[in-house]
Amino acid sequence: MRMGSLFEKSKDDAAEVTGSIAPQPAVPARTAMAASLEEADLTLAREAAAELLARDSKDASQPWENPATGARGMVTPVAATYADGGLTCRDFLASYVRDRAETWLQGDACRSDGGKWEVRNMRPWKRT
Repeated sequence: MRMGSLFEKSKDDAAEVTGSIAPQPAVPARTAMAASLEEADLTLAREAAAELLARDSKDASQPWENPATGARGMVTPVAATYADGGLTCRDFLASYVRDRAETWLQGDACRSDGGKWEVRNMRPWKRT
């Protein structure tokens, strides 16, 4: 004979719905957020990263915001600069907050021959 738990639901139990909001299918926040990254938001995050790196500050972060979409975040350089193909480069993390969901982006930028920082890539952060 198996005894059930107070917190265990049987297969026959229907989902309990309360309030006036219909239940939504479960979608991991990270997946839903990654699918909704808008290019206009990413452009502003890239610009904030380039501006921050141009200041060459060791322990600074740069906020960014898109009033049109309500998205916002913060860009923070990580680690020190490094050489890559004759260019000076640096990695960064950027937060991306929109519609009460938050995700993180990772990227790298390099200083061009003209001295301007340019973001080479920025993508959803994957923990290793």
